Amino acid sequence: MSVGANLVGAGGAAAFAWAGWQHYERTHSLIGGGFFAAQLWVVVAYLVRRPASVVSLRTRDWLLAFGGTFGGVLFRPSGMHTHLGVIAGLDLQIAGLGIWVASFVFLGRSFGFAAADRGLRRRGPYAVVRHPLYASYVLLQLGYVLQSISVRNVVVMVFVCSCDVGRALAEERLLAKSTTYDEYGKKVRWRMIPGLW
Repeated sequence: MSVGANLVGAGGAAAFAWAGWQHYERTHSLIGGGFFAAQLWVVVAYLVRRPASVVSLRTRDWLLAFGGTFGGVLFRPSGMHTHLGVIAGLDLQIAGLGIWVASFVFLGRSFGFAAADRGLRRRGPYAVVRHPLYASYVLLQLGYVLQSISVRNVVVMVFVCSCDVGRALAEERLLAKSTTYDEYGKKVRWRMIPGLW
């Protein structure tokens, strides 16, 4: 089961990587190259990740993970492309990609899909917020929406971010039984956005 799930996850990430490569070949954009490299990293992460001691069996948790991971394919490069929005969007995407990379570095082999316990991480971005990977997704998606402003893209962002908020809460529910996580939660107060949530 675990090996099969890892292969499916790696296959999905490889499909995203291929799409990223095609985008990079068309545009030669630096951020496009960064996304391609990031997706290759995800492929490897699925193949070498640490087995979980506990994995959620709740259908809702898996649906949230699916929506948060794959909902972004619903974005479209249509709508308004204001000069300020394109610049601000790129800045947010670069910041989001930087947080994403840092989160992955400190997450190591504890990368997962649905709520699970693969060990607690407390250093790097995990010393600032409890779910920095999801925070990076918010910045990346907001950057995209600013570059391609449309009702559709705003709705997609709200949907995907809602799924990731649900994922964060599902993970915390699963880990709440651990006194270690309770101590960590008291030390690192914020879930995704310092000073807000």
